[in-house]
Amino acid sequence: MSALRPWSGALSPGRGSGSWRCWWWVLVVGMAVGSGGPWTSAEACPSSCSCGGSRISCVDQERSIMAFPILQTEPEMDNITDIYIANQSSFSSINDKDLHYYKNLRNLTVTNSRLTYVSKLAFQNNVKLQYLNLKDNNLSSLSWRIFKHLNISYLILSGNPLRCSCENMWIKLWLGEEANTQELRCIEDGGERKLLSRLTLPNCEVPMATLSPFKVTVKEGANVELTCNTSGVPSPELIWNMALVTNYDIETSGQMSVLRLSNLSSLDHNSKITCSAENIVGEKESSLLLDILFAPNITMLSDAVSDHHWCIPFSLSGNPEPQLKWLLNEKPVMEGRYIMTMIHDVTEREYHGCLQLDNPTHFNNGLYTLVAKNEFGEDRKSVKAHFMKEPLDGESQLYTAIFIFCLHTRCCEG
Repeated sequence: MSALRPWSGALSPGRGSGSWRCWWWVLVVGMAVGSGGPWTSAEACPSSCSCGGSRISCVDQERSIMAFPILQTEPEMDNITDIYIANQSSFSSINDKDLHYYKNLRNLTVTNSRLTYVSKLAFQNNVKLQYLNLKDNNLSSLSWRIFKHLNISYLILSGNPLRCSCENMWIKLWLGEEANTQELRCIEDGGERKLLSRLTLPNCEVPMATLSPFKVTVKEGANVELTCNTSGVPSPELIWNMALVTNYDIETSGQMSVLRLSNLSSLDHNSKITCSAENIVGEKESSLLLDILFAPNITMLSDAVSDHHWCIPFSLSGNPEPQLKWLLNEKPVMEGRYIMTMIHDVTEREYHGCLQLDNPTHFNNGLYTLVAKNEFGEDRKSVKAHFMKEPLDGESQLYTAIFIFCLHTRCCEG
């Protein structure tokens, strides 16, 4: 704001140079606030870096940066897939929001800098990240939770003063033989360095979680009790994860927890219930899918629409899968080559399809009823469909004769 102070008097009434100053002040403020131009220098690429296309590179050790560059617009940052940071003596941390706008980032290198801290939420918005090189920095520890939601293919950590501690045991377990390939070492309390692949510590174990029963198949409206047992050192945190319509309560005592579901809703059919155990070494989880048995429910039956074929669209649910039949004016529809039920999509709880009609005539006009049935019940819905106007009397008799002839000889299927 200090750069604008010499012009502050330009807003007072006046002529000549005063009014000129007023317009100049408005122009400058408009550029600063509205355009994201030179007044918002924090949004520009630092002069010590190169930012263009899909890559950002900062390697000038004489002009060190302290954080990742933030480009002028979000589309520019959406295009970035590769960030390379090296030889930056002032670059010490990767914080929660530093990479928030780089949603398509795939490759990240921060090497030979003074990186000492990586937040557990550092990559929360970078789900496409696959390659991470943090070689030759000052990292003494790194949490597995940083990578919980990622599918990292390459993780390079050599050249960091990692402690021989339980919180770094996950690195040994996760990298496996790659830890030896990188000659990854850790520092013991006495200062001695040892290969991370040979690290063994008492009271440092990956947790376990066991969910029982492992399968649930019950009727809608039933009550269910699930038990989760966990183990591990240090003692893990026990976490239930689910999104249910059904009411439930949880009772936990030590490393055992009981989940009670009351009056199961069919809307929770195929819903996933997960019990997980987490400690500083890692996490393990145990899951099941609710298999809820319930009567059919036709959730949608719409007017006929014309595309390549005529279609009467419907959606329905039911478990076991309902058997379907159609009625036209309360008489069974004979399905075949030109009239057939098609299921186009199956989701976790619903079937979506249509009654497909190929070149229907006025004989196909009428009230269509869909009947869905399984061992737990039945549902039906009706909709009127009009495909073609009835012809004049003479034409009607001719069409009727042809239609009856076709029914008896199946000429229409020839």
